[in-house]
Amino acid sequence: MRQSTFGSLVKKAILVFAFLAFGAAPVFAQTVDDILKKGKLTVGMLVDLPPFGLMTEGKPDGYDADVARLMAKYLGVDLEIVPVTGPNRIPYLLTGKVDMLTATFGITPERAKQVQFSIPYSAIEIQLLGPKGTKIASFDDLANMKISVARASSQDTALTAQAPKSATILRFDDDASAGQAYLSGQVDLIGSNNITALQLASANPPKGIEKKLALRSQYQGITLRRGSDDLRQWVNTFLFFIKNNGELDAINQKWFHEPLPQLPVF
Repeated sequence: MRQSTFGSLVKKAILVFAFLAFGAAPVFAQTVDDILKKGKLTVGMLVDLPPFGLMTEGKPDGYDADVARLMAKYLGVDLEIVPVTGPNRIPYLLTGKVDMLTATFGITPERAKQVQFSIPYSAIEIQLLGPKGTKIASFDDLANMKISVARASSQDTALTAQAPKSATILRFDDDASAGQAYLSGQVDLIGSNNITALQLASANPPKGIEKKLALRSQYQGITLRRGSDDLRQWVNTFLFFIKNNGELDAINQKWFHEPLPQLPVF
């Protein structure tokens, strides 16, 4: 048996197991009318990745929750947010436990074999951070500087490819260790993502930590079952509208304290 055929069978077996494990048969495409008739939008969301998703007073909150609330408002239906995890978010969607996901789900061709994505509504940005007094306008300005990163992370890959040879990249086991190296003065700058950056800056105001360069972006889409073209068209229209009227930017400002990044479309 060829390896590609074997891999396909393994993927099918995993999906079958997921359907059995979650106690439901696969549920297929949805339309806007299905949601309106039901009178409720059920959205799956991660609640352990602040500020995208968290629990506030026992209820789901965060950037993704605000987007879900706004979606339900525009649909004119009630909202139920169901906490999900990274491993169970696709099974929850495919078995009908949720109608869609606002679950910080990065858009990739591989995932699109199982699910359908809207245009991006959020992004995780890989950034280079440093103190306010340090001027960094381009990668050339990193000459002779020391930079901490989590080993084999996106920031490690980006800096390794673009930093000048005279820059020293110190690699640590995780973001926390890279952050500690920066806070203790072992390095001049740190590569991180905007979520960790926000936490680092908030916890250490005297350090004056700010973004110096954007290294790379990962874009997230609202996730639906494959074939739900009618519902995806509504979601894309909704996202287009709230991008242009400022409501999505307001949500981004609320949770990330910076303007909404440029989001591509497809």
